[in-house]
Amino acid sequence: MSPGTLGGAPLEPCKGFRFVVSRRWKKGAVSFSKLIESWPVVRQLREGDPLGLGRAVRSERSRTLTPRIDEADEVAHSICPYCAVGCAQLVYVKDGEIVQIEGDPASPVSRGRLCPKGAASQNYVQSPLREYKVKYRRPYGNAWEELSLDEAMDMIADRVVHTREENWQQENGQGDPARRTLAIGNLGGATLDNEENYLIKKLMTALGVVQVENQARI
Repeated sequence: MSPGTLGGAPLEPCKGFRFVVSRRWKKGAVSFSKLIESWPVVRQLREGDPLGLGRAVRSERSRTLTPRIDEADEVAHSICPYCAVGCAQLVYVKDGEIVQIEGDPASPVSRGRLCPKGAASQNYVQSPLREYKVKYRRPYGNAWEELSLDEAMDMIADRVVHTREENWQQENGQGDPARRTLAIGNLGGATLDNEENYLIKKLMTALGVVQVENQARI
């Protein structure tokens, strides 16, 4: 069989094959070029940003990111519910749901700053771990049971009254007026605001409770 024949039939040049190879090579060259250009080091050198402080280090994902507050329908002004500093907050709301909480720069107290608790106070409202019902574990019990709020409040009131009556001290050991009970203590939580702490302190004083403390007092 002579060259250029197949089974005695002449072979025609396959121009289409050469075109396909050429097109694939160009496509591969363009993809490789884009790959090199997407490398931050190359962009840093090309744009004169050796320290990577400018747009040369931005990826496609970071280039298209937008703040959560851009989609907010309204902004509510509030005060952080934690300690007694009173830092101001901007609460961004979309479709009735909180999407972001940030510090309010207009506040003369906090000047736009929030501590980690204040910055994460959105979870105080929307955390999947938030409890919406009263949980009670009976003495020697090994499981929590749900109680209605009315039943729980009645149990607390009965125990406070009973403990106060049994342990009331009209006078101390030296015969001086005391009018107190040392069998009850109160520990306030960091999620109580100033008004709630004020009312709790007045209630404890009226009951004769002198052991009053707060976990986040300043």
